[in-house]
Amino acid sequence: MPETKVKKTEDFHEWYNEIVELADLCDKRYPIKGMNVWRPYGWKLMNHVDSLIRDEMEKTSHNEVYFPMLIPESLFKKEEEHIEGFGSEVYWITHAGNNKLEERWLLRPTSETAMYPIFSLWIRSHSDLPLKTFQIVNTFRYETKQTRAFIRVREIHFFEAHTCHKDFEDAERQIKEDKEIADRFLKKLCLPYIFSKRPEWDKFAGAYYTVSIDVLMPSCRTLQLGSIHQYRDNFSKPYDITYETEAGKHAYCHQTTYGMSERLLGALVGIHGDNKGLVMPPAVAPTQVVVIPIIFKGKEKEVNNVCDSFCKKLKDENIRSLVDKRDITPGNKYYDWELKGVPLRVEIGPKDVEKNMVVIVRRDTGEKKQISQKTGVKKIKEELDDISRNLYDTAKNLLDKNFHRVYTVDEAKGKQGIIELPWCRNKDCALEIENILDGNTLGEPIEDTKCDQPCPICNKPADTWMRFAKTY
Repeated sequence: MPETKVKKTEDFHEWYNEIVELADLCDKRYPIKGMNVWRPYGWKLMNHVDSLIRDEMEKTSHNEVYFPMLIPESLFKKEEEHIEGFGSEVYWITHAGNNKLEERWLLRPTSETAMYPIFSLWIRSHSDLPLKTFQIVNTFRYETKQTRAFIRVREIHFFEAHTCHKDFEDAERQIKEDKEIADRFLKKLCLPYIFSKRPEWDKFAGAYYTVSIDVLMPSCRTLQLGSIHQYRDNFSKPYDITYETEAGKHAYCHQTTYGMSERLLGALVGIHGDNKGLVMPPAVAPTQVVVIPIIFKGKEKEVNNVCDSFCKKLKDENIRSLVDKRDITPGNKYYDWELKGVPLRVEIGPKDVEKNMVVIVRRDTGEKKQISQKTGVKKIKEELDDISRNLYDTAKNLLDKNFHRVYTVDEAKGKQGIIELPWCRNKDCALEIENILDGNTLGEPIEDTKCDQPCPICNKPADTWMRFAKTY
């Protein structure tokens, strides 16, 4: 089978760009940089990811909403920390036709300032809490760095959950639930990840604390897929989101958010793909099984009938499948579907029809085996589950091999991936390590934080660890 011009291990970034284009995920030729056109295959893939998110939201009693894209400047300014965090990245609207607006509007960079004035109208009593909402929308940020499809764009496909609670403890329970949601969701995408508590100087604007969700790409850079924020009452005070307690007093709500972006697709492409193209986890693959008729003259109808029948059995079991009857060679079909990352290929020719067998080929390993038509659907389900396990284990091995807990800066030098070093909680020490390692601070681990080693910069006692990595 043909392979990519650029090999994944030789130049990951060029390989990534080539794969995104070859697999028809998006078109980057739109005349505004960083605002790409979703092509049908990429959009199907994103929709399958979104459907998994919606399933998780449904299970955890979140209700879907959809707020306007435009935010008036007066609402945006109400939360000063927030405007400080996003002020330089927003797109402003100043005119409607030839008429200058009395007040500027902006395209949402995220939705706190759009949603929270309305939350203050929705919430009146303790019986209205917790309020658990989410939306899947586009957000806009003026990105000045080099754009890369799905990883760094200016128009972002974005999931965001916003919740309101009666107190800090209930909001903390929500944070715990968000972590559980992330764990279940990312396992279906076969993406091992780490949670890190961001340092104070790099948390989300307006947050009490921020937990980031990061994966390690094959380039040994980390990619932040999303984040979970505990706000306390930092937003409810400026937006007057209060409720009447059981005792008849008024109290400010405590709030959380949980967001993830289309970077999920960047991680799927980069972590699972190879030199033949995409390798899609079965849970989100637009097509999970493709059936290829191997046609010989005079046997066309017989083979096609068996292909159709077998495909129908797969569909009856909710396996996304199709029969490729295009008038091109089987080899060209193999190439196309391998490029698109279809987890399993089924080949059926005249000899297979005679023996009541089919041949299955795995996309992840290339392993080929013959199975009975009678038990084929059950076997294919087992294979799809095994493909998911293999993709996760392979990605977990990449993360584990490139995760280093060391005690001195000298030990850290030359290591790739994620590096944990003792930290005294002094910002200057962390920034000094950033400079030495030419990386970025990811944050503290949220578990296993105990450290009895000295800080490698100031030599003072360190009671936790700080993670460093080159990032996207």
